[in-house]
Amino acid sequence: MAIDQDNIRSSAGYSTIRKSAGDGRKENRRTAFLCHSHLDADLAKGLQGYLQRKDWEVYIDWDDNTLPERPDRRTAEKIQGKIRALEMFFFLATQNSMASRWCPWEVGYADGVKDLNQILVIPTRDARGVTHGNEYLQLYRHLDETQSGGIGHFDASGNGYRLTGNQTP
Repeated sequence: MAIDQDNIRSSAGYSTIRKSAGDGRKENRRTAFLCHSHLDADLAKGLQGYLQRKDWEVYIDWDDNTLPERPDRRTAEKIQGKIRALEMFFFLATQNSMASRWCPWEVGYADGVKDLNQILVIPTRDARGVTHGNEYLQLYRHLDETQSGGIGHFDASGNGYRLTGNQTP
C-alpha cells in the first residue's frame, strides 16, 4: 500500500524551518535526510510537516542555505555528509523522484553508508491511482499507513512498527 500524495500535501502548513538538522538532535528528536525530487517541493514540505508533528526533524536540502546555488562537487560532499550524520534516510518515491538523476545517486550512497534498517522508502500514490516506489520495496523498509490510522515502517514481509515507537501497527 502507498500513501496518497494529497494526504502528504495536506501537512505542508505544519512544517517549520530549523537553523540546522543538528537542532533536532539537541531536542532529542529523531532525524532523517529526505531524498526527493525538487519538482515535488509540496510533497517534501508536507511530509516534513507530518513527521515534525511525530517528533522527527527532517532535513530538506533546498532549506539549507550553506549549499552552493548550482550543484557541484561541494554539493555532493555536503549531501553525503548529511546522509551520514542524520539517523535515517527517507526516499520519497514519486514519478519525479524515480526519474531524477540525483535521487538514485543519493539512494545508492545511503545504501553504502547506512544500515539497511536506516533506509526507508515512502511509496506514494498519485491522483491517477498510480503507485510509485514498488521496485524498492523488496530492498528496503518502507513507510505506510497502519491499520490503526497512523504510519509505520515495514519490511518486505509486512512486519512493522509504528513510526513513533516499537509497537506493532
